Amino acid sequence: MAVVRQGSTTVCSAGVTNIESGAEVNADTIFDAASLSKPLFAHAVLQLVDAGRLSLETRLSDWVPEYVRDDPQAPTVTVGHALSHASGLPNWRSDAFPLRTYYPPGERFSYSGEGFTWLQRTVEAITGEPLETLVHRLLFEPLGMKTSSYVWQPGFEPNHAAPHDASQKVGPKRKPEQAMAAYSLHTTAVDYSCFLQAVLSGTGLHSGTSSLWLAPQVPLRKAVVALQADAPEIDARLAWGLGWGLEPERGTFFQWGDNDQGRHKAFAMGSMHEQVAVVVLTNGFNGMAIAPELVEEVLPGGHSCFDWLGYERLSRPA
Repeated sequence: MAVVRQGSTTVCSAGVTNIESGAEVNADTIFDAASLSKPLFAHAVLQLVDAGRLSLETRLSDWVPEYVRDDPQAPTVTVGHALSHASGLPNWRSDAFPLRTYYPPGERFSYSGEGFTWLQRTVEAITGEPLETLVHRLLFEPLGMKTSSYVWQPGFEPNHAAPHDASQKVGPKRKPEQAMAAYSLHTTAVDYSCFLQAVLSGTGLHSGTSSLWLAPQVPLRKAVVALQADAPEIDARLAWGLGWGLEPERGTFFQWGDNDQGRHKAFAMGSMHEQVAVVVLTNGFNGMAIAPELVEEVLPGGHSCFDWLGYERLSRPA
């Protein structure tokens, strides 16, 4: 766990990397950051917008038309739609939800890893750089994130957090060979705090872009995935920006992570007004149960995003 407050960072660690070995977590332990990958990639995309390499209105199909085939609505999906999860695509394709748009892009929010993957391929086509190279150039190196990567590195082997299921049984570690903008980031709490500090300070983005990516783009429904026409009603307390979830009334931004069959859980939240941010990385199925209590110690008061996500809190009987 790392807390950024008024420009300084405090890191604390607890627990074990592997319950079988008993090796303790420390500040250098590598964690699977899961969907905390998305805001970092979004920042890189917005740097490219500032540089004039693409725009929020750039259509993904102009660069990677083969990603979604035989769908008359797909050509209207833009960079902005993908960043705000308004592409109309499923989170991940399946037999129940084949890869296509389920509502007109831009109409509403529905969380979509597919949208981020299509955006990744578009960015790679425009820049001619693979994701890992691009993010190293735009974020890891400038921010001093020396132990972060979207692909598995041999140097992660000695001190990484192994995944644990609901019964605390250790499972095999997923070691991504291909960079995936939606979920493959491996990092430490210290490194991710460097990124959060950049978010709070506006580092790397034009001032207008820095404000825009944390401005509401689309309201959230009372469901993370809302593909069908009878999607739940709007949750007026929450919105999505261009890479972060937002609690507009609280002035906070957030993102959660849930990878490897739920055996890695992560959460990050920050407040521009208070110049405070926090990241929590865990390696167990019940990791999100402790996130609200930890986050609310740093940013006091209730946070509607935890109700929206629907994870059980540690204090509840379940």
